[in-house]
Amino acid sequence: MSLKAYQTTAAKTEAPRQTEYRAFATATRGLIEAATLPKTEIARRAEALAANRRLWTLLATDCAAPDNQLPQALRAQITSLSLFVDRHSRQVIREGAAIDVLIDINRTMMQGLSPPAGDAAGSGGGASLTAQG
Repeated sequence: MSLKAYQTTAAKTEAPRQTEYRAFATATRGLIEAATLPKTEIARRAEALAANRRLWTLLATDCAAPDNQLPQALRAQITSLSLFVDRHSRQVIREGAAIDVLIDINRTMMQGLSPPAGDAAGSGGGASLTAQG
């Protein structure tokens, strides 16, 4: 099976929470790699930060959608985190701030998206971050 066919199949069978978890895992992996690079590797660090910012912007945009079914308070918190991620990412590039804060935020989100104990398939337990009706 080709990689493209696998990705198509995974997208069709994957629950939204699993997709979100995978997106955070990919972005976090990029941030972890960027954190190990010398600060002179601006382009590679900026690429990882940009990918993470795109993920958070997508979440914030989805939270602003009128048909998003997440509780308003949770939507506001996700939007607030998105703004923080954007601001801190700029500080990483411009001022050399630590990337670790962004890694910690993403890991916390991943913990929240993890399936509950006893639900190895990840199909149960709570709404996804992009709960649409």
